[in-house]
Amino acid sequence: MRIIPAVITAAITLSLAYAFSHKLGQVPPLGNLLSPQTGFWQNAEPNGEFPHEQLVLPGLSGKAEVWYDDRMVPHVFADNDADAFYVQGYVTARDRLWQMELQTYAAAGRLSEILGPRTIQYDRRQRRLGMVYGAEQTVKEMMADPDTKTAVTSYAAGINAYIATLTPATYPVEYKILDYKPEHWDVIKSALLLKYMAHDLAGFCNDLEFTNARRLFSMKDFNLLYPDFHDATDPIIPKGTAYAAAVAKAVMPPDSVVAADAAFMKYQMDKPDPANGSNNWAVAGSKTRSGAPILCSDPHLGLSLPSLWYEIQLQTPDMNVYGASLPGSPGVIIGFNDHIAWGVTNGEEDVKDFYRMQFRNGKQEYLYNGSYRPATLRVEDIKVRGGATIHDTVAYTVFGPVMFDNTFPDKATRQTFLAMRWKALDSSNELATFTRLNKARNYDDYLRALSIYTCPAQNFVFADKAGDIAIWHNGQYPLRWKDQGKWIMPGTDSSFSWQGFIPHEELPHIKNPARGFVSSANQRATDSTYPYRLYGHYDLYRGVRINERLAAMNAITTQDMMQLQNDDKNLFAAAALPMIRQHIDSSSLTAQQQPYWQLLSSWDCMATPDSKGATIFNTFWTHLEDTLWGDELRPKDTTILAYPQAITTLQILLRDTSFHFIDNINTPQKETLSQLVHGAFIATVNEVSELNKAGKLELGKARGTNINHLSRGIPAFSALHLNTGGGQHIVNATKQDHGPSWRMVVQLSDKTEAYGIYPGGQSGNPGSPFYDNAVNDWVAGKYYLLHIFSKEEKDDAVIRYKLVFTGK
Repeated sequence: MRIIPAVITAAITLSLAYAFSHKLGQVPPLGNLLSPQTGFWQNAEPNGEFPHEQLVLPGLSGKAEVWYDDRMVPHVFADNDADAFYVQGYVTARDRLWQMELQTYAAAGRLSEILGPRTIQYDRRQRRLGMVYGAEQTVKEMMADPDTKTAVTSYAAGINAYIATLTPATYPVEYKILDYKPEHWDVIKSALLLKYMAHDLAGFCNDLEFTNARRLFSMKDFNLLYPDFHDATDPIIPKGTAYAAAVAKAVMPPDSVVAADAAFMKYQMDKPDPANGSNNWAVAGSKTRSGAPILCSDPHLGLSLPSLWYEIQLQTPDMNVYGASLPGSPGVIIGFNDHIAWGVTNGEEDVKDFYRMQFRNGKQEYLYNGSYRPATLRVEDIKVRGGATIHDTVAYTVFGPVMFDNTFPDKATRQTFLAMRWKALDSSNELATFTRLNKARNYDDYLRALSIYTCPAQNFVFADKAGDIAIWHNGQYPLRWKDQGKWIMPGTDSSFSWQGFIPHEELPHIKNPARGFVSSANQRATDSTYPYRLYGHYDLYRGVRINERLAAMNAITTQDMMQLQNDDKNLFAAAALPMIRQHIDSSSLTAQQQPYWQLLSSWDCMATPDSKGATIFNTFWTHLEDTLWGDELRPKDTTILAYPQAITTLQILLRDTSFHFIDNINTPQKETLSQLVHGAFIATVNEVSELNKAGKLELGKARGTNINHLSRGIPAFSALHLNTGGGQHIVNATKQDHGPSWRMVVQLSDKTEAYGIYPGGQSGNPGSPFYDNAVNDWVAGKYYLLHIFSKEEKDDAVIRYKLVFTGK
């Protein structure tokens, strides 16, 4: 809890009055910031009871009420959907306006307007990704659908109604610190937010790095380093599932090997974190103590304050939905209603490809199918605070925007004019899927909602009160021939274009399996018998652990599911340790090294906050990967290459302890795996001994978790050095700044029983007691009972205060 003091001494105020009333470079006029009348003192909130309020707002067609519970979660009751979304926009903006707007500035490439020249390159990159272009296409689709048009326009009207109530004194504190003011909320901002999430979840690809690797390595070695499948894969759809022959097929051009003439890339793309994943599962009533299905959702994302999610209940005559919403978008994204529950994990598929273009007359024309055709030129005007506006011209081709050309990033890359084909830039209306799920009553409604969803690919888990459970690996996936899209492709020939998408009915899915549960944890959706090509960056051991535990469990309770979401077992380490023990001669270790070897070799593979073995293992594995791959994959000429995934490295070492990459090409002697393992351990001891001397060898101290303020520059608004366990490959996927962002457990009994938590609080105001009130409970693995109110419960003791809205 952070309460900003309400006073400042007169002496300090008077002595600094002149200096603070004038802007100094990029520093705001601090006189305004510290003013008792308009400054950030005005943002302090009381810690006691709040009075009931009655508000008259233009735009409401009827009457609406909002009940705030003991955690300040709003429960919205409205006479119709339009009013519910209007009020959702109003109350979300009241709690999270600055966060909502900052995220749309970041998505649109507009940060330089408020932060100045330091973010110009970031803004150029966002424009060249086509984020605004993609949002414009989404707006067209949203406005063409009556339901999403009602949702998004009503939501925007509610946000603007709140903005209209603000004065400089009541602006959220970040506006005061950065010295700017809120602007009108247009529906494209909601579309931008959805594209921002698409970039976070479906913006990752390795085309450029793989093009370099294909130049350096044989196809055999390439497939060794970057395989499509792993031996230990436990897919979402169980192994052995029979698939019908593919209805659609991509036709390979005769000269399909395209990597050989591609130049080395020396530009490192700013990529989303490939670990942006999640866990979800649903268990049938046959495996639960209550006899009702239980659904669990646990999305893993970058952590920040204010939190990514905003809890809310929306009730109208047509819906009664509760769950996690995205500030800036109407409805509930992950949640449940009176009939069903649903959750999502990232599908991890690569739906972005790069094409090498041939231009003439600057950016005016490009060669395609034997003739030159005009490019569509889009001039991006990037306003810069304290500087001149930057004009960046982006050429659009049949594939999409030219991400890289002779002006961006620079001449460090010998290959220019790379166009990007990205599924997220196609016309789509993902919001319609969620508005339909908010009202869905059964499996058929769920399936109709999913049928229109395109990007980012997600694993939608489902359960309902009729007893059905299901999961769909859902989205639009390009039809590809083998290896298509792994490398930069020629853009002068349409035969290398995408040839359609996998038909929706043939996407991997399963309903009511005999084993009594469905699950996903960012692993591959299928085994190799699936008739279509799916490429991506998949996890492995989290899914294995979840499936092992669910298969072994019966008479499952909601408490059992909470424990599984917080499970700290590291199966990756459990698979690696026998190999490590085999290659370490403990008798050769020094007296200083022996205690660390004992901690590692006897470690139970539980990554709890107090585990020293977890810290040693994590450090060791990093050193082993660097020792193994650094000579080949970090060449001196600065060519950018990608390390194999850790699971790939482990699988190789478990199969072949003498494969040729073990030998270091930079030394005359031939190294063995035992030498590499021993050397990595010595380097590990040198590193962790310093942590031990500082009393920080335990995982929660050595790594811990930082939940930074969105600005990344205000430590006082952050939650730092949290004592957490878990990590990569672990069901509890908590890392240093990434992890479980909304844990939810829903039992679909006659009266729904639901629990949830996220690392933050409902308020975006650092001066509020509800800014980070849930952080410590989240660290401790606790959950809150989710209150699903009906109108008859208007006097429930949990209700803290009420807002009553009427229209003019």
